[in-house]
Amino acid sequence: MRIIHHPILCNYYVTYRCNAKCGFCDIWEKPSPYVTLDQVKSNLLELKKLGVKIIDFTGGEPLLHREIDQFFAYAKELGFITTLTTNALLYPKYAEKLKGKVDMLHFSLDTADGAQHDTWRGVACYDHVMESIQIAKSLGERPDILMTVFEENIEEIARLYQEICLPNDLVLILNPSFDYNEVETGSGLSQQSLKKLTQWGKKKNIYLNQAFIKLRRDGGNQTDNPVCKAASTTLVINPYNELVVPCYHLGIKSFPINGQLKHLYQSTEVKQLIELEGKLPACQGCTINCYMQPSFAVEVNKYFWSALPSTLKYNWVKGTWRQLFNS
Repeated sequence: MRIIHHPILCNYYVTYRCNAKCGFCDIWEKPSPYVTLDQVKSNLLELKKLGVKIIDFTGGEPLLHREIDQFFAYAKELGFITTLTTNALLYPKYAEKLKGKVDMLHFSLDTADGAQHDTWRGVACYDHVMESIQIAKSLGERPDILMTVFEENIEEIARLYQEICLPNDLVLILNPSFDYNEVETGSGLSQQSLKKLTQWGKKKNIYLNQAFIKLRRDGGNQTDNPVCKAASTTLVINPYNELVVPCYHLGIKSFPINGQLKHLYQSTEVKQLIELEGKLPACQGCTINCYMQPSFAVEVNKYFWSALPSTLKYNWVKGTWRQLFNS
């Protein structure tokens, strides 16, 4: 049963450029412009009209955009819940400007071993994460550690949790890896690893959407009965100021926005593509977290109930539940 019939999230790619070279991501390989402040302001107004509640300014590395703090300021002015995930290389530079503007601030960190983390990320960023944690805390911010979990690093959860998260009172977000396009990362986490993740997700200051685990055990999205609601729950805007449908990773078609985002999203052609969400051949077996998470929130099914406890837990800790229910 569908309980929310409008999009709730916008994945807003401010640039595809990145100052890291992660092996599990291909975004940094793409040439890319930067979005403009005028485009962002126009699109945020239209997103508000469409009922979107959460803006994720993403990339690439979003802090490469020199006006990123102004994007967040305007989003907060309009009442959006805001999120930012960064490798932290540039966070010390922008920390003061971003203070109070990011509701969910995530620092990417995949192990407590600095040399190993830097190897996986293709650039020396571990020390910047450690510095950024202290800077953020000194400003009264409440950052999270976002760990992308593979077979190769699942045993690192304990050390990351005990040595970095608990002493700093940080939430550890466990993000199971997934394959997409030509990027193979190991979404086929073993049943033993899935069991370990389930157990870790029960601990204090750890967030794991348990529906991610259930979906993987079920073999991912099934095109004959899709759980994925990527296009109807999430708008994707790329750095070329285009609406991407049905999701970033498939990107079947991109439409120039031209200041008419709401009209474009409700157009016949876009609606026809939205109808294909989760049903395309490439959707079979998909487990992409950034589209499954909002999908779990809008339709009452077994994944909704699996996701609900962890979602409530995280939003209670972060204080964002008030915005979710009052906006």
